Amino acid sequence: QVQLVESGGGLVQAGDSLRLSCVVSGRTFSSYATGWFRQAPGKEREFVAAITRGGGSTYYTDSVKGRFTISRDNAKNTMYLRMNSLKPEDTAVYYCAAVKFIGTSWHNALDAWGQGTLVTVSS
Repeated sequence: QVQLVESGGGLVQAGDSLRLSCVVSGRTFSSYATGWFRQAPGKEREFVAAITRGGGSTYYTDSVKGRFTISRDNAKNTMYLRMNSLKPEDTAVYYCAAVKFIGTSWHNALDAWGQGTLVTVSS
């Protein structure tokens, strides 16, 4: 069973930066690609970014390209999401997950979610 713990969210102003962290335990972290999803109020959860097992390749949804950077430290079983130039539309609960690419999109590979971390961006 995998456990995921997200942290680093908060209330910021538009244009500010945040770094989210996700600590994974219970599975071999380096065995999985990992990623971030987010769910805004009243909306479905959506994919944000993914990174391959060794960290060599990264993928982003169009709305965050050039602003967000995903990274991971396999020695620490930790994944990060650096978010710059935040916009009010980035307001959401952010979740991390082990991921896999199926068809044309990224999905939760283990059907396990953490509690999420809330990011609120004021205008």
